[in-house]
Amino acid sequence: MPTDLLLMLFADARLPVAGHTQSAGLEAAVQHGLTSAEVPAYMSARLATTVRVEAGTAVVALHRLDHELPLEPVVAAWAARTPSHALRRTSRAQGRAMNRLSASLWADGAAVRRVARLDGCPRPVALAGAAAAAGLDALSLARLVGYDDVQTVASASLKLLPLDPAAATGWVHDALPEVAAAAEDVAGLTDPRDIPATAAPQTEVWAQAHARSTRRLFSA
Repeated sequence: MPTDLLLMLFADARLPVAGHTQSAGLEAAVQHGLTSAEVPAYMSARLATTVRVEAGTAVVALHRLDHELPLEPVVAAWAARTPSHALRRTSRAQGRAMNRLSASLWADGAAVRRVARLDGCPRPVALAGAAAAAGLDALSLARLVGYDDVQTVASASLKLLPLDPAAATGWVHDALPEVAAAAEDVAGLTDPRDIPATAAPQTEVWAQAHARSTRRLFSA
């Protein structure tokens, strides 16, 4: 299957991994005053911080799967760069969903089985397992992580803010050069120690508050 088609399928909101329950932190940000005019800046901030951690983790996990190296150091490095317990819990829930889908598609895939055996497998490592089974390279995987993030924000914004759908689509289009740049920055990583440690303290604080909220549309 062509790489571009695989990327579109993985990034499709209809993929049965509960992506519709996620806002990439936008709901919490809106609850704390973020406006529609600030959403593009929010996307950029995530591409410079959270997405680089996630994409770097996925790329390093893919390298270690390809070379049959242990994955536990990757999971530990990701956890150290994701201080929020709420965000770690959400990522692991998404990882389980991704692993279930991968197991149904590539039941005999060695990479999928290795990832599924991990204790507390986060979403970027689960994505790496799927990428290894599907034959995606590191750059494509990193692009997928970035595109999925901005698309998640854009989709959630339509439910959270008074907004023209065309505007949200425009935000995704305008973010594509930043998605590509972030992917290129991390695509060559192979060592867990080199995964970016680009903190996003405000996002972490919002995520913790959101996890305790009883009035919300999205789980995170």
